[in-house]
Amino acid sequence: RIALPQGLGDLHANFERVRLKLEAEGLLAEERKRALPHLPRVLGIVTSRAGAALHDIIQIANTRCPVRIVVSPCQVQGSDAPASIVRALKLIQRVPQLDVVIVGRGGGASEDLLAFNDERVARAIAACQVPVVSAVGHEVDITIADLVADVRAATPSNAAELTVPERRILHGELRTAHRSLQRAIEVRFGRARLRLERSSQQLREPRAALARARAQLTGLHAALMRAHNRRLQRER
Repeated sequence: RIALPQGLGDLHANFERVRLKLEAEGLLAEERKRALPHLPRVLGIVTSRAGAALHDIIQIANTRCPVRIVVSPCQVQGSDAPASIVRALKLIQRVPQLDVVIVGRGGGASEDLLAFNDERVARAIAACQVPVVSAVGHEVDITIADLVADVRAATPSNAAELTVPERRILHGELRTAHRSLQRAIEVRFGRARLRLERSSQQLREPRAALARARAQLTGLHAALMRAHNRRLQRER
């Protein structure tokens, strides 16, 4: 069961109206959600330039692994916020090699998060060409953006943790991959060496067969000459 945002009356009714409409269109279905890239080259952030969320995401990302960060600033509160978020999402997708986008803001009251319950924002997230992580408010806050995004993060800091891998883990994966590659090369060389030895044996066998045939021919020639000489002696 989906926990509704805090608040009563019109906020609940609008939330449910938008949720049910998008759910009927399949935009909330789990099967349409995309996996996050294992090692993003370019991380896009759609949020307020002045908000604490942007600072938290950048700080966490930089401590985990080097990644290029591109910010598409927008309003996250007020009547103009939905259109601003949609515009920022469209702009960020023009960035070359963009791998993933975090969209969101820090915590606030239910009224402060209204922009992320807007149908226009939800459709812009669903139409994004790369996976989208929604990081709106605190863990207890659930918005329409959270439901339609590919991944929902509890907080903006958590969004950075989900999108940017730890350097230590990557080093471990690299060491494991290196060992696997070494083993694969050894197996490949072993098989190639065995095929070469078999081929060499096959090349030596015709020479041995020719030598045997030559010896047999020599023996037959000698036997023929002896038989011929005996025949000549009997004829004489």
